[in-house]
Amino acid sequence: MRKTNDEPLADVLQQMVRAFKLGDNLNKTKIENLWEEKMGRTIATYTRELRVRDKILYVRIESASLRSELHMGREKIRQMLNNEIGEEFLKEVIIS
Repeated sequence: MRKTNDEPLADVLQQMVRAFKLGDNLNKTKIENLWEEKMGRTIATYTRELRVRDKILYVRIESASLRSELHMGREKIRQMLNNEIGEEFLKEVIIS
């Protein structure tokens, strides 16, 4: 009798991500891509730099008033992005 090696594609891809330790880089890319979608076009327009380093999201905003408003909502932004990627990846959001 022939052995089947059937596994769902999602499981195989998860195994590959773990084997090659790609999880953090995938999460960084997801967060960068989610920024405009979740924060809106206006905020994305004023965003000058967006990067993730050591599980901290650094956001540079051009407008002082918008920067101040986003600074007060840092925890909410962190939770929203973590929920979107499906895990507690970001430890902190720094707005400057």
